Amino acid sequence: MIVYFCYGWTGWLFFTWLPTFFMHGRGLDLKNSALFSAGVFLSGVLGNTAGGVLSDRILKRTGNVVAARRNVIIGAFLGALVFLAPVLFVKSLPVMAASMSLSFFFLEMTIGPIWAVPMDITPKHVGIASGLVNAGSAVAGIFSPIVFGFVVDHTGNWTLPFAGSVGLLAIGMVMTFFMRPDIALDKSADSDDETRHGLKLADRLGH
Repeated sequence: MIVYFCYGWTGWLFFTWLPTFFMHGRGLDLKNSALFSAGVFLSGVLGNTAGGVLSDRILKRTGNVVAARRNVIIGAFLGALVFLAPVLFVKSLPVMAASMSLSFFFLEMTIGPIWAVPMDITPKHVGIASGLVNAGSAVAGIFSPIVFGFVVDHTGNWTLPFAGSVGLLAIGMVMTFFMRPDIALDKSADSDDETRHGLKLADRLGH
């Protein structure tokens, strides 16, 4: 949930503020703002697909669910952070647009593997687990656009809100190391149930 919150914070900034950012933050007209925004979002579509394909291929070749899920997410967060950081100080619009496109590409690479994690951890309760994960992004979606607007209103700086995104991407990358898609909670629960059943049976036989 925390990792997906960190994804959602930056993702919702792009989804809600990007066209306005190009219009008012970089002085573009409506048409050019739409074109630049479309380019960034298209890169996200490609990244979304690439993340899922990469995760599946790693899992198929290695059988290592940690490498296929956790490592892909960590690499994607790192790429998103590295390419988002220049937005804070570059002045060239083409460079900024390219940087944001690459950042969004890597950010969206997290989608496939992170949604596979609930299925890896608890396949018997994947609906509940997925709902909890999605709640992390939903909470970010509530506050992230508000904070962006608040910062711009009070500072007049359209790039400053992305500093918070850089920080949260770093936090998300660190928190991903604590994800254990190789440990299925359902198996642990089944094992505990079997142990309790065995103890009860032994107790009855003892009496």
